[in-house]
Amino acid sequence: MTAFVADAPTHPNELYLIEKRNQAPKRVTNSNPWLEGLKLGRQEMVTYEARDGKEIQGLLIYPVNYQEGQRYAVITVVHGGPESHYNNDWLTAYSLAGQVGAAQNYAVFYPNYRGSTGRGVEFLMSSQGDLAGAEFDDIVDGVDYLIEEGIADGDRVGVTGGSYGGYATGWLSTKYTDRFAAGVMFVGISDNISKWGTSDIPEELYLVHARKRIWEDYQFFLERSPIYHAGNAKTPLLIMAGKEDTRVDPGQSYELYRHLKTRTDTPVRLVLYPGEGHGNAHATARYDYNLRMMRWFNQYLKGEEEGKPDSEIELEAVGVSN
Repeated sequence: MTAFVADAPTHPNELYLIEKRNQAPKRVTNSNPWLEGLKLGRQEMVTYEARDGKEIQGLLIYPVNYQEGQRYAVITVVHGGPESHYNNDWLTAYSLAGQVGAAQNYAVFYPNYRGSTGRGVEFLMSSQGDLAGAEFDDIVDGVDYLIEEGIADGDRVGVTGGSYGGYATGWLSTKYTDRFAAGVMFVGISDNISKWGTSDIPEELYLVHARKRIWEDYQFFLERSPIYHAGNAKTPLLIMAGKEDTRVDPGQSYELYRHLKTRTDTPVRLVLYPGEGHGNAHATARYDYNLRMMRWFNQYLKGEEEGKPDSEIELEAVGVSN
């Protein structure tokens, strides 16, 4: 007998059993029965061609009530690593808009840009030596694909991600500011030079990203940092980080916040989570994060409020039954 956990586009992890050889897996738990009564957005894999001809894949969740021919606001979700990828499975979490975004009439796009895992060593290493270069261009090319397909409204595209995905968010909100109308950056890199000096994994930058040392080409690392392009930023940016993060020091968030606040009139907000590290572990911090993320996108992609959202979060009382 074999027991394992697995998820799917319609549910998070559940327990499965294979009792005999060649027998189909049997699902034995249903931890979220309330999902069965919800209408979910259709999820599918998409394939598109990058500007240099390389084939890039990703996942797309359509708005719950999607109508062909209508263009939608898009939330682009960028994975970290970049040695990671999104599977065609459950893509909803506190920092992943997923079905929450789809229920609020967004298309939610998950690009597996070059450097992602799951497609062999050659594809995995194809981003090395060019951090924030072709790898992040792949994300923009994916947005262009959605526009060409008649799905995305090019004036209402947002971007979010954590860690290296936060780096991408900072980059796309500054270097590519004309393409993105809102950004939510989480535990992200804003200055490659100071990040090397404050991270608990300083050698990762050399070994799997840049393939050269920062002191060999300071100008390169500076120009591949969001702070370098911050003076041109017009993308409203919500920056969130764990106050105790040792992987990407919260100083990275402080730096970009200060550059934007000093050099532009662009809406920007910084939120630090006490007691949290490289990602939120506590339920309250996760819930707060999701509310702030969606509120920011609703404001700057849909214009649901006037002006920057309040810094405080107001919650409605919810009854709990046994």
